[in-house]
Amino acid sequence: MALRLIFMGTPDFAVPTLLDIVGRGHEVVAVYTRAPQPAGRGMELRPSPVEQAARGFSLNVLTPATLRTSEAQEIFSRHNADAAVVVAYGMILPKPILEGVPLGCFNLHASLLPRWRGAAPIQRAVMAGDRETGVSVMRMEEGLDTGPIALEETLAIDASATAGELTEALARIGATLMVKALRLLADAGLVFQPQRADGATYAAKIDKGETPIDWRRDAQSLLNQIHGLSPVPGAWSEIDLGRGPERIKFLRVETIETSGSPGEVLDDSLAIACGRGALRIVEAQRGGKQAMRRDEFQRGAQIARGARFIAPEAPQSALPDRA
Repeated sequence: MALRLIFMGTPDFAVPTLLDIVGRGHEVVAVYTRAPQPAGRGMELRPSPVEQAARGFSLNVLTPATLRTSEAQEIFSRHNADAAVVVAYGMILPKPILEGVPLGCFNLHASLLPRWRGAAPIQRAVMAGDRETGVSVMRMEEGLDTGPIALEETLAIDASATAGELTEALARIGATLMVKALRLLADAGLVFQPQRADGATYAAKIDKGETPIDWRRDAQSLLNQIHGLSPVPGAWSEIDLGRGPERIKFLRVETIETSGSPGEVLDDSLAIACGRGALRIVEAQRGGKQAMRRDEFQRGAQIARGARFIAPEAPQSALPDRA
């Protein structure tokens, strides 16, 4: 049975779910997304990935600045939808919106709730050194990601995985899971369980103060930071390559069993000493250039043994420990 749906989402992560819903024959009567944002060198307004995908199907796109006005809530109810599907929309849904569709609003969240409620669950899972993550389909309520859960799917976090790679994988898994949830919903077979009372953690939005690399920290925690912030916003450090300090963005690293003074380059294969252990660059990016694998990066950068990456002046207490 096809449902009449409102879809609410914004980033690339939400696009596979929209595509799968449309592909399964559900009627998407409206797509809500965030308004176009300035981007690129010319700072031209760029529609969100969800808006671009929706317009490819000639779907009705709305970009309200708020859903808290009576006008916005009346427009929402006039769609006469059965339910709403929400995937990384980026806006809190007030109670009149949550109650504006008869079957409810259903959120695809990129964590195994109640762990990592909030804005940046994938990044926080990697930064905390979690061994697994996943996606949850829940019925939304007024609390932040506190609603009862219908379906979950688990994904192991490989030691070399970045947040970007996990985002792509979870987007595909989540799209399939949401389609399954909608099928069960249409057949009145979607069953919910309340979230556990213990184990809740909050995935705060990434702050730019978390992006500098403090080489005084241990290698494993720095690997978690680097992979959790890769590819955006990216963890970085500075080094003098002969023309003053240059910022290098670290995208992928590996831990190695050696030691030295924190920030010191230990060999020609770009092993860098940490407070405990060391990291070797696997992929990195210089300012204004594309991301490169180690050998290609080193051919251009020519970082010599004994050179030193610069640590920030004070430790970064904002970086999370494993919860």
